[in-house]
Amino acid sequence: MADPIRICDRNGQPIADSCAGQGKLLQWMYGSASGRMVLKVMTKPLVSYLSGCVLNHPLSTLAIPFCICSMRIPMEEYVQQKYRSFNAFFTRQIKPEKRPIVSNEDVLISPCDAKLTVLPVTEDARFWIKGRDYSLSELLRCGKLAQRFRGGHCLIFRLTPDDFHHYCYPDDCRIGGHRRIEGELHTVNPISAEYVNVYHENTREITMLHTAHFGDILQIEVGAMMVGKIVNLPHGKDGKRGMEKGYFEFGGSTVMLILEPGQVQIDEQLIRNSEQGMETKVRYGERIGRLLS
Repeated sequence: MADPIRICDRNGQPIADSCAGQGKLLQWMYGSASGRMVLKVMTKPLVSYLSGCVLNHPLSTLAIPFCICSMRIPMEEYVQQKYRSFNAFFTRQIKPEKRPIVSNEDVLISPCDAKLTVLPVTEDARFWIKGRDYSLSELLRCGKLAQRFRGGHCLIFRLTPDDFHHYCYPDDCRIGGHRRIEGELHTVNPISAEYVNVYHENTREITMLHTAHFGDILQIEVGAMMVGKIVNLPHGKDGKRGMEKGYFEFGGSTVMLILEPGQVQIDEQLIRNSEQGMETKVRYGERIGRLLS
């Protein structure tokens, strides 16, 4: 039986999980023979694509009031508009003043609203989630690139359906190589991490960012069950701190930042929370670390 998901604020105080009701269903899907039979179908990209088509239909707007109520979404933070589909609601725009961007050049910002876990990358370029061994080489499908980030940090930003589903650049940067790796679409809920190496198997997009202040950073967007699409916007050669990089359509999903060693001091409370098995709720544009002098 998986441990319950523990989410806390920046001070380590517990926060209620608005998606806690998914737990029993996911336990059945990943932890039983009958559930795994269903899972084989549900994790196929075609299923998420077809779900996306349904959620683009005008009738899907009927689900919006239920979602707002059940997820306790603070709609006063978002730009008021009439939604033509559930996906239009899901990709809604937030009021800029509700997500101010920290402008200090020596501060690393969160690329999105999410529940954050900070993990050390070992000298042999590995990290562990829920006791499962992950290899940067397998995550990136490039052993040579993985070696550049050994001894650094892996930051996992888990987005749930109640979050603002747009993500930004964490610093001014030159945009380097970009790669898409096709895969399946397991849920990114921590329950699944006890049964499969989710980030090795899921569809993901990897972008090299040559940042102005924090060395090279790999930003990875990971698709998940019921996510219709990862949408990365065309920006040419340059990205700006806090500028929208892209967004996810419906479902849970993940953004990962892979940091080089010796560049960033992650805020101590974030590390402490992660060491205690807790995810920390963070917001798009807020501080998560500082330049390591």
